[in-house]
Amino acid sequence: MKKIMKSELFSWITSITIALIMALCVRAYLFEPFIVEGASMEPTLNNNEKLLVNKAATYTGSVNSQDIIVIDGGEDINYVKRIIGLPGDKVEMENDALMINGKEVDEPYLDKEIEKAHAIDMNYTGDFGPITVPSNKYFVLGDNRLNSMDSRNGLGFIDEDQIIGVSEYVVMPIKEARKTE
Repeated sequence: MKKIMKSELFSWITSITIALIMALCVRAYLFEPFIVEGASMEPTLNNNEKLLVNKAATYTGSVNSQDIIVIDGGEDINYVKRIIGLPGDKVEMENDALMINGKEVDEPYLDKEIEKAHAIDMNYTGDFGPITVPSNKYFVLGDNRLNSMDSRNGLGFIDEDQIIGVSEYVVMPIKEARKTE
């Protein structure tokens, strides 16, 4: 009887150890939760929402324009921003029209905010550019263009190796769970 109990205990310990190692590997290399801090991504993301971030996207090179990413800002600071310009892109903004390489890019996630700003004779995003994004760099903006430190005003261009991952889902609070876009 003692032999069976020892064998069963060993089996449980082995199973728990393997599960913990797998969980740590998933978190380190595939997916990790992050908390949105501040209002720079409103109306798309709100303060204190928890994101599930796909870290594998950085390994596979599947980071694209319009993706919401988490950026390693150093000193235990992370930023959540939207990629606007990829390496080599020419980015400019004029009268709330985003132009990438001379073509207007639709930003439907900002339609209501732009409409509110135009109703009071104001632009939601200040004009800038044209700016050419250097190799291995990215140009990012917060969706709350009136209240965001981003590539225009403090963060500058983002190095490829600063990108922690691409936001896939808002997972908390549960009633607000959704795919990030």
